[in-house]
Amino acid sequence: MRQGSTAIARPGTLNPMKLSVKSDYAARAVLGLVRRAHLGVPTPVEVIATENGIPPGYLVQILIELKAQRIVRSQRGKEGGYELARAASEITLGDIVRCVHGLGFDTPAIHDPRCPPELQAAWLRIQSLTHAALDAVNFQTLADEGRDKDKMYYI
Repeated sequence: MRQGSTAIARPGTLNPMKLSVKSDYAARAVLGLVRRAHLGVPTPVEVIATENGIPPGYLVQILIELKAQRIVRSQRGKEGGYELARAASEITLGDIVRCVHGLGFDTPAIHDPRCPPELQAAWLRIQSLTHAALDAVNFQTLADEGRDKDKMYYI
């Protein structure tokens, strides 16, 4: 496909709704901090970046946003780095998406007075369900699921 051209979906196919790589990197960073929380010391940016496949320069920008929302906190100095600002069980994917994107799901139709009220109501329901789904996933659960997968069972 030529640069600047637009892909047209074939009938019967769906184009996925997409979140940016920024939300993925933010979630990876938080999960990485959850996995290191037992160490009891802040984790340097370089370690978070390397362990989670995130470009360090981009990670710094993301961590600043996460810090502004009190998801992580930082410590300066030789022993400095980042750590969770609250318990992993209190941090959800919804917190991360809202931190880096604002509302996790939004459409101009919700605020457009020309949009039919029944359609606005449908969009609002979808928004509410999306937020509820994102808020139902916390980072403690994700970390626990990861630990469970790492266990090997032999019969």
